Amino acid sequence: MNIAKATYCVRRVCTILFVILSVLCLSWPLASMAKKRALLIGISHYPQTTKSNPCTWTNIHGSNDVRLLRGTLQKQGFRITTLTNAQATASHIRRALKRLCQQAAKGDMVVIHFSGHGQPFEDLSGDEADGWDEAIVPYDAKKCYSRTYTGRCHIIDDELERYINSLRTTVGPRGFVYVVLDACHMGGASRGESETDSACARGTNVGFSPNGRTYIPRIDRRGHFTVKASPRMAGVCYIESCRAYQTNTEIYEQGQYYGPLSFYINRTLQHTPLTHNLQWVHKVVEAMQHDKRLIKQNPVIETDR
Repeated sequence: MNIAKATYCVRRVCTILFVILSVLCLSWPLASMAKKRALLIGISHYPQTTKSNPCTWTNIHGSNDVRLLRGTLQKQGFRITTLTNAQATASHIRRALKRLCQQAAKGDMVVIHFSGHGQPFEDLSGDEADGWDEAIVPYDAKKCYSRTYTGRCHIIDDELERYINSLRTTVGPRGFVYVVLDACHMGGASRGESETDSACARGTNVGFSPNGRTYIPRIDRRGHFTVKASPRMAGVCYIESCRAYQTNTEIYEQGQYYGPLSFYINRTLQHTPLTHNLQWVHKVVEAMQHDKRLIKQNPVIETDR
C-alpha cells in the first residue's frame, strides 16, 4: 500500500513538473522573440520657407536629433526606421506608423520620436475642453487654412492616439511604448517675443482654424498627466519638451543645434538602459530643469501609471 501511494505521489510530482516545464518552454521563445523598435522622425527644412510670409514654416534642426539618437538606440539593440526632411511627409509618417503596428509583436518595446514643428489645431470633434487639438507638423503640412489646404497633412493628437493604442494592444502588457515629442504648440509670442526673433524655436502661436478662430492657450502648469490604462495593453509614456503654452527652444551644443529633449534623452541613454522602468525619464526631466537655457520651459510626462 505504501509503495502504491509512493508511486502515485511520484507520478503526480512528475506531471506537475512536466506542466511547469511546458509553460516555461512556451514562454522562453516568446521572450527571446521580443524586439526593440524605433521610428525616428525629424524635420529641419520645410518647403517654401520665407520669413516674410506668415504662412510658411521656419527652418529648424529636427533632423539633427535623429542623427544624434539613431546611434545611441542602435547600441541598445533597437531596429531603427528614420524619416527626415522631405521623407517625413504626412503620408510617409502615417505609412510608417501603420507598418510599425503591423510588424510589432507581443513583448516588444517601441519608441516613436518626432522632432519638428507643432501647432494647435481647431478641435472639430468637440472632445477638447479648450477647443483645440495638438498637432505635429509633417514636411508637407501648411501653416494656414485655405481653400486648397484644409489640414489633411496635419497629424492631430486624436489620430496619433489611435496608432499608439493599436501598438499598445499589439505588444500587450509585457511590452512598452514610448512617445517622444520634441516640438511644441506655442511660439515666441507667449513670452513677449516675435517669431522672427529666433530661427531655433519650434512651434507657432498661430492656431490652424477653418473658422478663423484665434488660439488662446489654456495655462496648465501640471508636469504629469495620466492616460488610459488597460490590463490588455502595454504601458505607455509620452515625453513632451514643454507645456502647451510654452516655446520649445533649441540648444547649441558642440557646433550643432538640437531639440533640448532629444539632446538630454541621448545624454541620459549613453549611461542608462532604456527599459520599462521610467527612472531614465525622470533623469532627463531633471537634467532639463537644471539647464539655465531652458528656464522658461518645462517638460511634461504622460503615463498610464
